[in-house]
Amino acid sequence: MDVTADETDPRVRMWSPVCHAVALLLGPYAEVVLHDVPEDVVLGVWNPMTDRGPGSPSLLGELERLDPAARDVFGPYGKLLADGRRLSSVSAVLRDPEGEPSAVLCVNLDRTPLEGAAALLAGFGAAVTPRPEPLFEQDWTERLRHTVGTFVRARGRPVERLAREDRLALVGELDADGIFAVRRAVPVVADTLRTSRSTVYSLLAEHRAQRTTRP
Repeated sequence: MDVTADETDPRVRMWSPVCHAVALLLGPYAEVVLHDVPEDVVLGVWNPMTDRGPGSPSLLGELERLDPAARDVFGPYGKLLADGRRLSSVSAVLRDPEGEPSAVLCVNLDRTPLEGAAALLAGFGAAVTPRPEPLFEQDWTERLRHTVGTFVRARGRPVERLAREDRLALVGELDADGIFAVRRAVPVVADTLRTSRSTVYSLLAEHRAQRTTRP
């Protein structure tokens, strides 16, 4: 990680570990800048994204015009680099023992990898279409996985954490799908449900008993 800072300044010595830590945590996608408020110049830059360095103009503006309700922390707000990259930035006013602004610490996070990841995920989501059922109507194991997967997603918990009543309902769905009409389906169902064969037989018997007793 590149660092350019005026190590002779006491504010740099005080805040350098914080700036370094933030840059390491968010690097290489974040730039941390420490500004000198009285002189309106840069004191240091950790992981620089531009050619700014110690002594470069800060051009902070008038801090007294900032909203006091923010309690010296502002953002995240948007910024744009000359190369087109969008940043999300936060700024914190650092005060001296008398309460006067002494420095401003800014963190600039490059949104490019986040936007790229979002676009990639959106593309995958857009590519999902209804399953072509004729391709799978003969593959009972695929139907089994599909039914179980749909069930556990709807319940919001993995299959091994399903309650007995949930397992009973799921076995009922599998029975309605014709899974148990397949020879030697029970061992495969037991493996899929992370349970024993005897439990599957018990659930299936209970489901069918309930079904025959319903009016």
